[in-house]
Amino acid sequence: MAKLIIDNTEITIVKVNGENYICLTDMLSAKDGNFFITDWLRNRNTLEYIGIWEKVYNPNFNYGEFAIIKSRAGLNSFKISVKEFVTRTNAISLQAKVGRYGGTYAHPDIAFEFAMWISPAFKVYIVKEFQRFKASEQRQLGWSAKRELSKINYRIHTDAIKHNLIPAKVTATQANIIYANEADVLNVAMFGVTAKQWREANPNLKGNIRDYASINELICLSNMENLNAVFIEQGMPQNERLFKLNQIAIHQMSVLENCNNDRELLK
Repeated sequence: MAKLIIDNTEITIVKVNGENYICLTDMLSAKDGNFFITDWLRNRNTLEYIGIWEKVYNPNFNYGEFAIIKSRAGLNSFKISVKEFVTRTNAISLQAKVGRYGGTYAHPDIAFEFAMWISPAFKVYIVKEFQRFKASEQRQLGWSAKRELSKINYRIHTDAIKHNLIPAKVTATQANIIYANEADVLNVAMFGVTAKQWREANPNLKGNIRDYASINELICLSNMENLNAVFIEQGMPQNERLFKLNQIAIHQMSVLENCNNDRELLK
C-alpha cells in the first residue's frame, strides 16, 4: 500500500494481481460538489472507454452483459454500482474492496480518465505524481534484485570458506566464527567497519549493514564475494585478500559512481 499526495488530497495505491490500482474513492474528495462514482460510471463515454480497455486486456470480459449495461446508459433511471458492474461483466479495470483499505479502485489507465472527469488539472497532477511513484518503485525493485544477487553470491562465498578454511570436525559455533570473520573481510573492504562496529554505531536500526547499502555498493559486494571465493580457493592469506579487495572496492565504486553521473548528464 502506497500513497500519492495531490493538492492536500491523499490517494491510496494498492496491488491487485501484481498491478497498481488507484483509489477512486480518495480521488473523489478532490471534486467540488456532491458527486458519486456511480455518476461517472453511468456515463456512456465512460462505459465505452472501459469496454474498449477490457477488450484489449481482459479475455474473460462478458461482452453480452456489458452490451446490456451500455444500452441503458444515458437513461435517467440507469444506475449501476462498481460491484454490480464487475460481477456482471467480469471486469478487471475496476475493483470494489472492503476492509481497512476499502473503496473503489481502478487500473491507472481508468483512474486517469476518472481524474479527467474531476478536472483536467487534477489529471495532469495525478499522472505526474504516479510517474514519480513508478520511478521510485522501479528503483526499489532494482535495489531488491541487487540485494538478492548479493545473497546468492554470498552462498558461493560461504561455500568456498566451508571447503577451504574450516577444518574437519569443528563445532557449529566454531564454524560460524570463521564465516563471520570472513564476512567482515568484505565489510571492512567495502564499508570500512565490521558488522559489530556497525551495530554499535547504529543501535536503533534493524537488520544489518548490507540492508542499508546502495545499489552500487550491492553490485560491488556481489563482485567482491565472487572474487574473495576465488582468492580463498587460491590459498591467498586473509590480510592480502583484505588489502586487494579494498583496492577493488575503491576502483569499482569509482567506476559505478561515474556511470551514474554520466547517465544524469544524458537525461
